Amino acid sequence: MNPNTSYTGPMFARRDFLYSLTASLGPVAFSSMLAQAASEQNAKPSRVAHFPEAKAKHCIFLYMEGGPSHVDTFDPKPKLSELHMQEFQRNDERQSAMSSGKRYYVESPFKFAKHGESGADICDRWEHLPKVADELCFYRGCQVESVNHPTANYHVNTGNRFGGDPSIGAWVTYGLGSENADLPGFIVLPELAFPQGGAANWSNGYLPTALQGTPLRSKGSPILDIAPPAGVSRDHQRKNLDYLQEVNSRLASRHPEHADLAARMQNYELAFRMQTQVPEVLSLDNETQQTLDNYGIDQQPTDNFGRRCLLARKLVEKGVRFVQVYASTWDSHDYIAKAHGALIPTVDKPIAALIADLKERGLLDETLIVWMGEFGRTPDNGVRGGGLAYGRDHNPNAMTVWMAGGGCKAGHTIGATDELGATAVENVHHIRDFHVTLLRLLGLDDNKLTYYHAGRFKQLSQFGGQIISELIG
Repeated sequence: MNPNTSYTGPMFARRDFLYSLTASLGPVAFSSMLAQAASEQNAKPSRVAHFPEAKAKHCIFLYMEGGPSHVDTFDPKPKLSELHMQEFQRNDERQSAMSSGKRYYVESPFKFAKHGESGADICDRWEHLPKVADELCFYRGCQVESVNHPTANYHVNTGNRFGGDPSIGAWVTYGLGSENADLPGFIVLPELAFPQGGAANWSNGYLPTALQGTPLRSKGSPILDIAPPAGVSRDHQRKNLDYLQEVNSRLASRHPEHADLAARMQNYELAFRMQTQVPEVLSLDNETQQTLDNYGIDQQPTDNFGRRCLLARKLVEKGVRFVQVYASTWDSHDYIAKAHGALIPTVDKPIAALIADLKERGLLDETLIVWMGEFGRTPDNGVRGGGLAYGRDHNPNAMTVWMAGGGCKAGHTIGATDELGATAVENVHHIRDFHVTLLRLLGLDDNKLTYYHAGRFKQLSQFGGQIISELIG
């Protein structure tokens, strides 16, 4: 954290004092002291934002892993219909990310229509999302760097293509804390299989370990050992923890330089408190049948994603700061009509229900919803199966991201891609600028939300970025 941070209180006064000692302390010792201070700070459940006027207090990040095709969802390209099956003309700006052999332009298999007063472009496979079209802010100017799934996932989630850095959820929780001391501030709802790159996508990196995302399993017990073993009462657990705390306190007093011990005890205490909170949060018994129907629960193909979207709403209600929900297999290199055509209905109804539900409960203004994948898709592909198997390859130069709630500019489409959807050409920004903008919507300043590590102050954007002001309402 930068020593001129806007946070206040004795914790940060002590950090200012620590910072003043850098001239005499070696970087290793100083970093250790800062880490200990940050670990202690993490016990504070909620903190003051850099921009208290910001509307968003929570974020639900809907991650479509695999790279959804922008030109087949929210960015129609009539020009592709004119060029359909004509040989693709390569140049430096429009070369396919994975091109090989003869390539052809391919049109979208879906029809598009404009919806809402905003005239949002949405393909015809989305049946429910058009009902909330005026709540959405579409952004077509975002670009990334990597064309490989693991590195692209890391780039979107952490700002670093090579992993090892804190994820955006960890940064947000570091900056704002959690509003519920009995639940983690950052919770991840993956599918049965983790995304490419694994748990590093929600890592705490070099931030305190308590800030890493806590994944809830999609099948079986959401968290292993969430219930005490048979024959062990809550009172018995409490006494064991108290004794462990006493022993560890004596050890910590002899070795105050070891901050990991305090962090480990905090995790034990959090796990103990979660045993009472998590079962209640996960239960759908208090939800009305109408709510369950709206999310598509106990229906196909929406049950899996619908349950996780409803859980995201319940977690936000309980004060969880950042919830990330994954939907996988969007990597449609072949048969995009069949692949995207089947995937969209699995997420369409739950997402529309989530937006409407949050709005009805008065939570949409303070909850920022983000929908995106790790990159977009190309306007071309090879031809297989007699031309019926066409799909699209990876495209880091063009993609569609949309947001809802949380102070974003609802009912607008910002930025544009070229006539083929090959590259962004209007209001173009690197992913780091999008990260900086998300932090700003949540009341955080990327230039102040820093952490001293490996000899320098680090931040989500890596080395600073520009707020995309057109996305802020």
